[in-house]
This record gives sequence, structure tokens and C-alpha cells, in this order.
Amino acid sequence: MDNNEPPRVGAALQALRSSRGLSLDDLSKRAGVSKSMLSQIERNQANPTVAVVWRLANALGVDMGELLGTERVAAPAIETVPAHATPGLTSPDGLCKLRILGPIELAGQFEWYELSIQPGGVLDSQAHEPGSREHLSVLTGSLEVTASGLTSKLKAGETARYAVDGPHAIRNATKSAATALLVVLHP
Repeated sequence: MDNNEPPRVGAALQALRSSRGLSLDDLSKRAGVSKSMLSQIERNQANPTVAVVWRLANALGVDMGELLGTERVAAPAIETVPAHATPGLTSPDGLCKLRILGPIELAGQFEWYELSIQPGGVLDSQAHEPGSREHLSVLTGSLEVTASGLTSKLKAGETARYAVDGPHAIRNATKSAATALLVVLHP
């Protein structure tokens, strides 16, 4: 960290909150800090005031130094994320669902998802940054991947690896639901 920058408390806050099984709403109520502010802090889009750090530290039962990065936050030996705490996204038509399995601190570098697509569903994506790649492993059913102007059909057990620096799509052209693991690697 550059000594001219304020400390980034996002990762420490997210780790402490998760290790205690607290939702953003739970911590918001305990600390008296809005959910939107907590979310911005965790994504390093905002730096909290000393008063906010003090409230968060008290709500989490830790010293302020743990949030400010002057004390190492010990990661739990095993961190369990309950199913209800796994965030997800659903397409507007409801046919595609993504469960975000990766930790927030890796977003933009390495992301992984559980993907469920109902018959006729299409997950259309715009280009990611140059050099980005996706790895799609079909668990059940079958899916079609279109990238770089080519289409490949995958059945359960198969994996496709492809560049995503252009528009790309994952489609379920069958009459059965399909599930897959989707990993996105950013350069």
C-alpha cells in the first residue's frame, strides 16, 4: 500500500462480516451504518471516517486496527458460506440464473459462478477486457457456446475454454434444464 493513500478496509470488513455469518443488513443494524455505505466500503469504492470504523469495529467485536490493516486478520481455517448468503443474478426473462461462488475480493480478476439455464434461455454477454477468457464446464444437460463467431455444443462432463474479448453467448437449445460451472479469468 502507498503511504500517501488511506487504508483500504474493504477486504478486512468483508472477511470479518462473513466469518461471523452477518449479512450487510445485519451489520448495518448493529453498527448504525447504511447498507449502501457498507457495500461501497467492501468494494473499496469508499473509505470510512474514523467514527464509522469505530462503529464497525465495535459491532464486529474487533480492534479498529483490524479494519485499518495494521493488524492481520486471521482467516478462518474453514469459511462456510450459507446457501442463503450466496448472491445471485437472474436474467430479465427468468431463464438464466447465476450464483456468484467466488469471493468479492477476487471480482475483476478471477470469478466463478454456478449457471442454470432453462430450455430456450440465453446468457448474452458483451465483450470483456482484451485477454479475458471463460471456462464453461457443463454439469447436467447440454449447452451451446458462441464466441469469436464460432459455436460449440457441449454435453454433461465437457468443458469449453474461449476468448471473451468480443460478444459471446451461452444458450440452452434443448428441452431440458442445464447447469454448469462458469469461470471468468481477467488479464
